[in-house]
Amino acid sequence: MGARTRGLANNVLSSGKLDATDAISGTIAAGNIANDSLTNATTFGSVTGGVPAVASDPPSPAEGDIWYNTTTGTIRFRTQLGAWATANDMNTVKFGAQGAGSQTAGLTFGGESGPVRVAITESYNGTTWTEVADLSTIRGEGNGAGTQTSAIAFHGNSNPTTFLTSTETWNGSSWTSSPSTNSGKLQTNVGGGIGEVSTAALGTGGRNPPTSYLSATESYNGSSWTEVNDLNTARSNAGGAGTNTSAIVAGGSTPSPTAISESWNGTSWTEVADLNNAGSARTASGISNTSAMVIAGVNPSIPAILSNTETWNGTAWTEGGDVNVARYDRVGMGTTTAAAVAGGRGPEVASAEEWTFGVTTATVG
Repeated sequence: MGARTRGLANNVLSSGKLDATDAISGTIAAGNIANDSLTNATTFGSVTGGVPAVASDPPSPAEGDIWYNTTTGTIRFRTQLGAWATANDMNTVKFGAQGAGSQTAGLTFGGESGPVRVAITESYNGTTWTEVADLSTIRGEGNGAGTQTSAIAFHGNSNPTTFLTSTETWNGSSWTSSPSTNSGKLQTNVGGGIGEVSTAALGTGGRNPPTSYLSATESYNGSSWTEVNDLNTARSNAGGAGTNTSAIVAGGSTPSPTAISESWNGTSWTEVADLNNAGSARTASGISNTSAMVIAGVNPSIPAILSNTETWNGTAWTEGGDVNVARYDRVGMGTTTAAAVAGGRGPEVASAEEWTFGVTTATVG
């Protein structure tokens, strides 16, 4: 018998169903229906599709794994994620301090406690803050850089109208006067200086009130400060991180809060991608001009005290987890995978937080 060519038009009821006459059963095999003809389907297969459904999270998931937890009713996945956790408080409530070191071997020095500038130095071992030898000169809103055993303090002010050029270096037990900078600058990279040891540091920007915003940059080699190429955008209260040959400065006041970022290659500054959030009095941590982060801050034009974290990969800024306590004029230390912040104001606090970035299990939504 030849191929059957009769159409089905006369066998379709007004409801849209087949009438099961002429030996048609009313059911057509799935293989004979094109996908794009299913416009009124009433039942579907598993909504998890290719996502495995399990009663509990896998014991050792790999990065990139995804699954549906039927017990909690959530989709879970293994990814890299950063988050802040509360740490032990400093001994002294203060803001505008300088800092150096890492998350488990940090140092804070100077700053303001209430209306009084202080010389207090505290050492952090990842758990506890311990008071150690004071700075030789009381200073607030200056720069700090280096490690817990080889740090440098420079710039800042000893009172609202006295801008310091004096420099001090820390050897792990005491502070020693060192060659002065070429100019005193107020609020230069508050809470985050640039440098890896006490013999290699960088200071840039700042402000000499009431209206003078600075772009000058000075490099320190352990013996003297040398003026090098200026920032493209004069500013104060920026976040700075890296070394004196590979650094980044982001945010600050121009005097309006800015999101502008600039990268330093050891010779000159180049404008790069902006922060996602403009702000000043931001702290920063990181190891180079391709690996850094800025944390919290303030934007008076909104107005708002910021809690956000942004991480820099050399090309773009990406927002991460917020600090638990929004703050500005605080001290920061560490890297993009293990950092810490302490102190600050909005209001004034002694609280500290630790940032950890790594592979973790997260929930969609």
